[in-house]
Amino acid sequence: MKRLALFNRIGGRIIGVVGAVVLVALLALTMLHVQRQESIILAQNERNLTTVTQSIIQGIKTVMLAGHADIGMEMARRVRSVADVIDLRTLRPNGTEAFRDNATVAAVNRQLGHEAFPPRPKSLPVQVLPASDRRLQRVVRTGRIETFYSESLDGERHLTLLAPVAAQEECQACHAGVRVGAVQGVVELVTSLTHLERDIRRTRIIAGVALAVTVALIMAFIHVMVKRSILDPIRVVTRGVVRAVGGNLTRTVPVPSDDELGRMAHSFNHMIGELRRIYSGLQYEKNKLNTIIRGAREGIVVTDGGQRVVLVNPAAEALLGKTAEDIVAQGFDHLFDDPKAMRRRLARRDADTPPELISYNDRILSVHVARIRAEGKEVIGSAALMRDFTEEWRLQKELERDAITDGLTGLNNRRYFDARLVEELAIARRHNRPMSLFLFDVDHFKSFNDTFGHDTGDRVLRGLAEVTRAQCRAADVTCRYGGEEFVVILPSTPLENARAVAERLRMAVAETDIAGHRVTISVGLATYPDHGTANADGLLKAADDALYEAKRGGRNRVCTAAPILSI
Repeated sequence: MKRLALFNRIGGRIIGVVGAVVLVALLALTMLHVQRQESIILAQNERNLTTVTQSIIQGIKTVMLAGHADIGMEMARRVRSVADVIDLRTLRPNGTEAFRDNATVAAVNRQLGHEAFPPRPKSLPVQVLPASDRRLQRVVRTGRIETFYSESLDGERHLTLLAPVAAQEECQACHAGVRVGAVQGVVELVTSLTHLERDIRRTRIIAGVALAVTVALIMAFIHVMVKRSILDPIRVVTRGVVRAVGGNLTRTVPVPSDDELGRMAHSFNHMIGELRRIYSGLQYEKNKLNTIIRGAREGIVVTDGGQRVVLVNPAAEALLGKTAEDIVAQGFDHLFDDPKAMRRRLARRDADTPPELISYNDRILSVHVARIRAEGKEVIGSAALMRDFTEEWRLQKELERDAITDGLTGLNNRRYFDARLVEELAIARRHNRPMSLFLFDVDHFKSFNDTFGHDTGDRVLRGLAEVTRAQCRAADVTCRYGGEEFVVILPSTPLENARAVAERLRMAVAETDIAGHRVTISVGLATYPDHGTANADGLLKAADDALYEAKRGGRNRVCTAAPILSI
């Protein structure tokens, strides 16, 4: 229905425009025709009246030559009784009505020398037109008929005709000094145009009806032609467009002609062919992309501009332990069950931010979350890429641990000890706390190696490391310093407490069967700030000196570094 309404509107506009042009053209032609007909009718009426007036003038002349002036007045009276004749008068050149007074009778009798015409009993001079009337003067001067239109007080239109009466030779017998051809009088004929205007109105009505019928026929013809030549081809192309919009790219439209509509249909068919080709390519790429996304080991979750989840691949379901339906229902912010953290990640505008490691669902996930922006920088969606980083994280931690762990004993190595000693001394100095460390090694270890071999020596070192871990506190840092030497850092520990730990370790070693042998250790103890400044090398040297004293004093003992002497 909407499509039909669309065509109806287009058809209506086309028909309306064409119809308006046709209507204006026909209306103009009709008006010109009606005006022409009116002009012809009025001109014909004027000619008829002129002929009638000429006949009346000839009658008046005949009556006058016969010497019967009274008959002229009777003739005028009878003519006035004719339909549409308002008035008929014979005027002198000065505008007075003839045959009303005795002025002319007296002049004629004087000319003839006897009373040829008896005077009228009543002399009634009537001034019909003023002597200064321009039309009257023009008729008298030129001897040509004048016509003009006027309107009465009641709105009736009149046609007035002023016709000259020229003197003849016969007139000289009665009228002295009359020049042949000169205007001796004017006949005024006033007629009503009522019947004529009725005919004109009838003509207008007939013309209007004819115009309406003609316009209706032309509009019907235009409608049929527009529908057949324009609307039907457009409707066919539009249906094809609607099918294409609905995804049906299999059908083309017929090409009706070689005109613009035919070229439009041809262009549409070409467009459909291109769309099919593009669609096939896109479908192929979509299938490839879908295969890649669904087969990817990395989890992928994508939203649209309204943050509605629109894509979840199987890897994301497996990594998150949720179904795609659950992910869509919960929303993108609850992807990792921490909406605040997700919104914080999305707030970052830098798309090159490195992935973030999070612990989720008993896994270590490498997660990269970012907004998807169009070329105009407006946000059109969001995406989360996640990868199972658990194994890599475990290996990384092992590498980190191996980097600071002695391979033989499992204790911290010399590199870790050096860094940790500097760190603990800085803490002790900053917080004004004590910190202790002690060095120890296996007594006569070189002779032990020579006697029992290096493999046995390695087993002894590993056993010694186990005893050390067991006897030291959780906060203590146990390290293999090198060879058979070991060192323990005791954070926030004063000298007496540190000596108790060292003695406990010495006694445990002496009482433990390590790798089938009995060994002893010698220990050198130093404490900050009692035995050195906040300098790692100084404190370590103080402990080493104390270890040397323990060796020299008979071994299997704990010796404390000498205190710093105050000056």
